[in-house]
Amino acid sequence: MPFDIVEHPAVFTTDVADEYIKGKVGVRTKSLFLTDKKKHNFYLVFMDDDKRLDMKHFAEIVGEKHVKFASEVSLMEKLGLKPGVVSIFGLMNNKEKDVQVYFEKDIVGDIPLTFHPNDNTKTIFVGMTGLEKFLKDLGFEYQIITM
Repeated sequence: MPFDIVEHPAVFTTDVADEYIKGKVGVRTKSLFLTDKKKHNFYLVFMDDDKRLDMKHFAEIVGEKHVKFASEVSLMEKLGLKPGVVSIFGLMNNKEKDVQVYFEKDIVGDIPLTFHPNDNTKTIFVGMTGLEKFLKDLGFEYQIITM
């Protein structure tokens, strides 16, 4: 999977991370880890960092009455991650393959997407073709949604 990586001090917001990747072409992504009310279903959602997730609309998309941010405990159990470093690469830790993956349609294209590699001291730029292969190799499917 072709990628580019930028190392930087630990960052906890995309605004701060952007300071270290100025001038690089890439879609600044927001990675959200969500669950249903009973914590039976888990969702990893990727969208443009400038957008807000409409939780009600997303709940409708996945056929739930209500979705919420998953707890810190669930994040660690399902993806082996702590808050602030949620990333597509956390799927490597999801042995049960029970996290559903969604990309907001506006970020899917030819421009590389940005992620932390399960660590907030680096930013990885990777194209959708590479991400598709990565997900397939791990045994995950994904859906593209309109928000």
